[in-house]
Amino acid sequence: MAVSFAHLPVLADLVLAAFSGLPGQPADAGDGAAEAGEPLLLDCTLGGGGHSALLLAAHPALRLIGLDRDPAARAAAAERLAPFGDRARIEAANFADFTPPAPLVGVLADLGVSSPQLDEPGRGFSFRAPGPLDMRMDPAAGETAAELIDRLEESALADLIHGYGEERLSRRIARRLVAERPWAGSGRTTADLAYAVAGCFPPKARHGRIHPATRTFQALRIAVNDELGALDRLLERAPDWLVPGGLLAVISFHSLEDRRVKTAFLSDPRLERLTRKPLVASEEEEQANPRSRSAKLRVARRVA
Repeated sequence: MAVSFAHLPVLADLVLAAFSGLPGQPADAGDGAAEAGEPLLLDCTLGGGGHSALLLAAHPALRLIGLDRDPAARAAAAERLAPFGDRARIEAANFADFTPPAPLVGVLADLGVSSPQLDEPGRGFSFRAPGPLDMRMDPAAGETAAELIDRLEESALADLIHGYGEERLSRRIARRLVAERPWAGSGRTTADLAYAVAGCFPPKARHGRIHPATRTFQALRIAVNDELGALDRLLERAPDWLVPGGLLAVISFHSLEDRRVKTAFLSDPRLERLTRKPLVASEEEEQANPRSRSAKLRVARRVA
């Protein structure tokens, strides 16, 4: 399980640079704090532990809590972070519902779905190979994508596809998906869903660089995992977790996320924006890791 989750952390050099000047943790951090002089950082989206391993190696005094809902990710991260011993603690948790045990010097969130999740057909995130219509970050909890499609009224499904996928043909797609119910329990796969969505497009639009089902799959995944709601709650709560001078860094992968982060960093009086424009991957990184092409990093500092 851990081997299959190996992947390159995006914008690794930029993340290390962003956290190069972490403040020390105050002595009055309270119950549950790391030992005096040991700053505590939260990795909200641990994944395979790539960012966390780099940060722990760069900051020998740092302690870290890593969160992830995905058991495969936690298993991979446990293996990767084992050399750091008790400096790293891994928890099965959604960052939207988490409360850290002590003030933090930094919070990192690498949003969205990871490459290993996309590459595993059994998770149902991608149409590259047939898989179940699941899309849950935590495969043991919540509603699947198929169940969501079956539950929503046509107008609500169209609004979801338009709002979360920015898909202009959302109403046509919703009409098609509702007409082909039920999806849950039918044995149909991600490939069947992609075929149904693609059939809503003119023939010439079905063979472009971007698959016509891409935006619909994004919308369903966001809804199944309440990704934007979780991000909104993180942006509201995280500044209060930080010590003065503490850093909040967010990597987003589409405009819906990035706009929320930009707005929060601009409007929150608790934060000082450190990146006026998002930091993006170099040409070398894009060639080595195509997933990095859409990654945008924004960083803010907690003001006293």
